[in-house]
Amino acid sequence: MEKYNPTPRIGVLALQGDFDAHIKMLRELGAEAVAIRLPRHLEEIDGIIIPGGESTTIGKLMVVYELHEVLQRKIRAGLPTWGTCAGLILLARETDNSMAGQPLLASMDIRVRRNAFGSQRESFETDLSVPVLGEAPFHTFFIRGPQVESVGPEVEVLATLDDGTIVAVREGSLLGTAFHPEVSGDTRFHQYFLRIVQSMQR
Repeated sequence: MEKYNPTPRIGVLALQGDFDAHIKMLRELGAEAVAIRLPRHLEEIDGIIIPGGESTTIGKLMVVYELHEVLQRKIRAGLPTWGTCAGLILLARETDNSMAGQPLLASMDIRVRRNAFGSQRESFETDLSVPVLGEAPFHTFFIRGPQVESVGPEVEVLATLDDGTIVAVREGSLLGTAFHPEVSGDTRFHQYFLRIVQSMQR
């Protein structure tokens, strides 16, 4: 297991969705993980994960709990941030739902299509090649997942499906995945995010 010095303190947005699994995995890796529900919880964190769930609901709750503008400012100031599934949608500067009043953090130079793979019944699993994680494939779970339709010039594509559909991206300190690494039992994506956090602490 990697050693982290100092121990990173990672917030997990805990308004709705699968935040508990992220917290558990981070703690297994030796990081300090805290649930984020109020603006004051954003103080003294080294990074944040925005989990899967329902993106419209999470976005509206961020506004209700006065997290939206504060978090947006912190991300723009360099706070390492990882969005999984719904979190990826919220990080995007543009989505296919932009005209419907979807609150977005609008921080990553990507366009995302929501529910790109269909309804809950069309959820699927697949092994994905992710070179930054090593040679072994990463087993992924797509649950009403989005897809990245286009990326800006500074965005690195980390993984695609066999048909070329973009499902994992990075832009500087921002990471986005269209699937749910927290339910895979494989900690490599969480380790990768912690390395991003550590690189920003140096």
